[in-house]
Amino acid sequence: MLELVNKIKPELEESLEYFKREIMALRSGRANTQLVEDLVVDCYGSSLPIKQLAAISIPEPRKILIQPWDKSIIPEIEKAISAQLDLSVRVEENIIYLSISSLDEEERLKLVKKLNEKAEEVRVAVRNHREKLWKEVQEEFQAGRLREDDKFRAKDELQELIDEYNEKIEGQRLKKEKEIMTI
Repeated sequence: MLELVNKIKPELEESLEYFKREIMALRSGRANTQLVEDLVVDCYGSSLPIKQLAAISIPEPRKILIQPWDKSIIPEIEKAISAQLDLSVRVEENIIYLSISSLDEEERLKLVKKLNEKAEEVRVAVRNHREKLWKEVQEEFQAGRLREDDKFRAKDELQELIDEYNEKIEGQRLKKEKEIMTI
């Protein structure tokens, strides 16, 4: 029975990883490379993420340093950052410095609200995975390939797995909320 239930583990893991990536991009008043690494820059006749164009580092808790490999694209990177993020941008000696300002209480609460929306989005995806597999289990039972005891055992195992992933999502949400609300 466990092999049937474990069939959705990769989908659940993918949902959890998606959630982690999404919340890493939420600003928390502290520097984080994920704030900028996926920002799209129009250069070389195409659109590329900054992480493919430059080295990104965190020299201080409220600073992000971007060192483009090709110095000629600095204006394009600067333009992309200014258009997509509300950060202070400074260029010095072919290096782009971003300053992260501290968040006021209202901004923090908005970010927590957005965080909660993203968490609910992922919980819905997890529930959808559960419903899809439960439907498959019921079809197996209707077709006579599964006994009634196995059907209910699968339901219990499935719910245990879903609860485990919901706890992981909640743990990530609480961790990020604490990070956002910390001054």
